[in-house]
Amino acid sequence: MRAVVIPEFGVLPTVREVPAPTCPDDGVVLRVTATGVCRSDWHGWQGHDDDITLPHVPGHELAGVVVEVGPLVRSWGIGDEVTVPFVCACGACAACLAGEQQVCERQRQPGFTDDGSFAELVALHHADVNLVRLPPGMSAVTAAGLGCRFATAYRAVTVHGRVGAGDWVAVHGCGGVGLSAVMVAVAAGARVVAVDVSPVARDAAREIGAAVVLDGTGDVAEQVHRATGGGAAVSLDTLGSRATATASILSLRRRGRHVQVGLLLGADTAPPLPMGRVIGWELEVYGSHGMAAHEYPAMLARIASGELDPSRLVGRTVGLDEAPAALAALGDGSGGPGMTVVVP
Repeated sequence: MRAVVIPEFGVLPTVREVPAPTCPDDGVVLRVTATGVCRSDWHGWQGHDDDITLPHVPGHELAGVVVEVGPLVRSWGIGDEVTVPFVCACGACAACLAGEQQVCERQRQPGFTDDGSFAELVALHHADVNLVRLPPGMSAVTAAGLGCRFATAYRAVTVHGRVGAGDWVAVHGCGGVGLSAVMVAVAAGARVVAVDVSPVARDAAREIGAAVVLDGTGDVAEQVHRATGGGAAVSLDTLGSRATATASILSLRRRGRHVQVGLLLGADTAPPLPMGRVIGWELEVYGSHGMAAHEYPAMLARIASGELDPSRLVGRTVGLDEAPAALAALGDGSGGPGMTVVVP
């Protein structure tokens, strides 16, 4: 099969012929119909993830059609159209048994622990625990963005942020996950302050309902306080940097909630956060790491009703041969607003 292969960290990947994946006994092989290009893939390419061994096929946001089924799989058959959370949970550890598969103790991740979906075929483990059937009429391109960015933003806003009507919500970073968070918060009746250095990204945030947009320069936290009349009830760092994580916490009103969605890797692994403010104002600080497959039906129902429309967040589609350049574009911001989706 054809696949994008990372030969060395930081070296532009190439498209080449590689062996097709072997189907796990408890898993499936999918023909990839669409796969998102995510900043997490960029971090992996740069060598920021210890789970990756080279050479490696990236890609973890995907939709596909089942073409092979392992002998232990009971719920899925050839021809099923599916997506999958980026965390493929084991289903048997203490976290999984508690219903928290997104923090599975023995998780596998396509594109990180295993070869991923920047390919014509991808193998997935623990299919009965992790696969999600696509609703009728949902395109593969739309579904490809659900497994990481949209589902992560959805859970961050609804579960950790507990966003309600009338709340002020600050979103720091308006890439794919940030725009997803804006959309979910607006659908909940919140008023959103969207922050991004890119004017194109700010325009995209405004188009999907952000009430205020800020350019990310100067004292961002003070600007959020002025815009909201005292600080946001909920603030999300959807980019992942020392500056945005700190600004997100300082953007909050007293007893507010910060949700860290963007990965803090490389030089940003251990940012000096304003914990004095966290203590003095009794702020809540959460991490958000995807969403378990069993939580997808509520989100999919809201998409089916038209309340949420993640198709609006897709900026462009490209072929497999263009995927390496699309991955590199995440590092310099040249990829444009919204999500880039690869159609192999």
